[in-house]
Amino acid sequence: MIPELNKPDLRERAAKIKVVVFDVDGVLTDGMMYFIPDGKREDGSPVALEVKGFSAHDGLGIGIGRVGGLRFGVITKRTSDTVAVRMRDLKIEFLHQGSQQKMEAIHDILREAAVALDEIAYVGDDIIDLPPMRSVGLAVATWNAREQVKAAAHYVTPHAGGHGAGRDCIDLVLAAQGILDETIESYLRQAGSASDIGHSIQ
Repeated sequence: MIPELNKPDLRERAAKIKVVVFDVDGVLTDGMMYFIPDGKREDGSPVALEVKGFSAHDGLGIGIGRVGGLRFGVITKRTSDTVAVRMRDLKIEFLHQGSQQKMEAIHDILREAAVALDEIAYVGDDIIDLPPMRSVGLAVATWNAREQVKAAAHYVTPHAGGHGAGRDCIDLVLAAQGILDETIESYLRQAGSASDIGHSIQ
């Protein structure tokens, strides 16, 4: 049992969720960005390969959540091939990169998923995440989020971004809907044929 679900408002909000949307840097990663020199452009300017680390716990949680009927999206200000590859592997349905105004992407997801704002959960860590967090049904801040973001959240995860914060949100939603344990068991029965973690980078 997740102790915070003893709060009726949080339980009611989480029980309505159909789509979970994540920021990337600081939420699905620890916020660190590594740049490796990778040659030069024709004009001589350097090119760098951007490297990020993603939590396997979050990846597995997304697979479990999908079995439980949840849908998933990502909204990030940056544009990264690394993110594109990982999100493809995780079969993220709604991917919005280069989103300077995150509420525009939220409205796109509302139309694409045919859901209402109170059926969306958003997980963020920094002030750029405040507009969607102030609008959706369930606002979630990572343990390492900025204080302004935690103040706007209905729930603060016990784990930091890049270390299972995404999984914390998924577990909360499935637990509020009363299906966490059965969904885990269902996922385990399907595990032999599941490909939610993804290995190919083709």
